[in-house]
Amino acid sequence: MKYLIVGLGNIGHEYADTRHNIGFMVLDEMAKKAGVTYSNLRLAYYAEMNHKGKKLFLIKPTTYMNLSGKAVNYWMHELKIPVENILVIVDDLAIPFGAIRLKPKGGNAGHNGLKSIEGLVGGQNYPRLRFGIGDNFPKGRQVDYVLSGFDNDEIPELPALIDRSIDMIESFVTAGMELTMTRFNK
Repeated sequence: MKYLIVGLGNIGHEYADTRHNIGFMVLDEMAKKAGVTYSNLRLAYYAEMNHKGKKLFLIKPTTYMNLSGKAVNYWMHELKIPVENILVIVDDLAIPFGAIRLKPKGGNAGHNGLKSIEGLVGGQNYPRLRFGIGDNFPKGRQVDYVLSGFDNDEIPELPALIDRSIDMIESFVTAGMELTMTRFNK
């Protein structure tokens, strides 16, 4: 079984470690733990790893968030991976910081990365790992919020949350959607 694991984010030093880049942060840690490195290939930073007999293709789109669908669509077809075996790791304003939820499908909730994927992959029926970043921003300041770093009281919690995200990804590829949701979604 092959899986395409997509971490959403923006390339460039100015975006590193921002809320919007949590997808990149999770995949960076996952690759580090697996001892694999990324190559800059077509539309994405790309790495391959194995987990319990499953082949995982990790991509971090280099298209910037709003065009993430271009990279997902390209690699999905290039690697011949069915849409149900794609898992997108995304920051989510609608979930409080500290909560992480696996969903089999869903809307984009105004998230430009998800909108782009939806438009190019053909709908909303792809799994996603929603990493809660909370919504602690004044009205009209959403963009500033998602492009800012985590708060000082959130930073110490990030390593455990990133590890939990990796556990959820590994469970998704080995145990499947339903069992992983039952075990991890609270």
